[in-house]
Amino acid sequence: MSEERLQKIMARADLGSRRSCETIIEQGRVKVNGQKATLGDKADPDTDTITVDGQEIRIDLFTKRYIVFNKPKNVLSTNKQPEGDSRPAMRDLIPVEGHFFTIGRLDADSEGLMVLTNDGELTHELSHPSFEHTKTYKVTVYGQPDEETLERWEQGLWIDGSRTAPCYVRVLEQNPKTTTLRVIMIEGRKRQIRRVASLLGHPVQRLVRTHIGQLGLGTLKKGAYYELSDEEVAAMKIPAEEVKYIRRKNRKQRPARNNSSSKNKPRSGGNKRRPRKSSTKGAQKQRSNKQST
Repeated sequence: MSEERLQKIMARADLGSRRSCETIIEQGRVKVNGQKATLGDKADPDTDTITVDGQEIRIDLFTKRYIVFNKPKNVLSTNKQPEGDSRPAMRDLIPVEGHFFTIGRLDADSEGLMVLTNDGELTHELSHPSFEHTKTYKVTVYGQPDEETLERWEQGLWIDGSRTAPCYVRVLEQNPKTTTLRVIMIEGRKRQIRRVASLLGHPVQRLVRTHIGQLGLGTLKKGAYYELSDEEVAAMKIPAEEVKYIRRKNRKQRPARNNSSSKNKPRSGGNKRRPRKSSTKGAQKQRSNKQST
């Protein structure tokens, strides 16, 4: 095996996220072949002896685990209940041992697909927007947003001093009071969908994550979980096909991403909009016979 940065090796050995592993290195707790390591050092886990607090790291003894969970509403995406909060924490419903990262947190009011894993490297790749990985949501909003509003949503709005990345938005159904949308995103700021929808004048009534990549909820019941197969993990790593559409928008928007004078204004242009029909493509690679409660 070739040399890799120490924090990457440590994350694979379930010692924390890359960032937390960088902190451990900066604290002087890591040695490579008996020599104190510094941030930026590399090592080969097959040939070098890497220790943390005197204990050798053994990646070959580490088993990666991936657990899919259908989060119900009013369940916290945390390991423990905050003091004074009576709502259950996610780990209360998933009684498994060990440290797990969360791929795709959801706020307490939201529902749907979450994945817990001890694979820190994959967590980073599927969570950081630079990798342009997709998460898909079924979002019901109040009112009937028009074409211009949906265009503004796709182009991105300014939140906390920066513009949200382009996304894919299509209408699934409408009635006089609400509209149900399919939203596919490559980034996930805190409560981003809810904040964007409110800025556009159509607050969220219900939000359900249906996919991470091409891994779907399938028939998994609310509150249930199970360990993913290798095939399902592979599906999770594949972006939705609509990522091509998002990338095209991203390339068009990139020169203006830091132009604060255009905050929350629709882009002008002569291009005609395609009909907003939701794509039915994308695999839902799930197994309903491995549910656990």
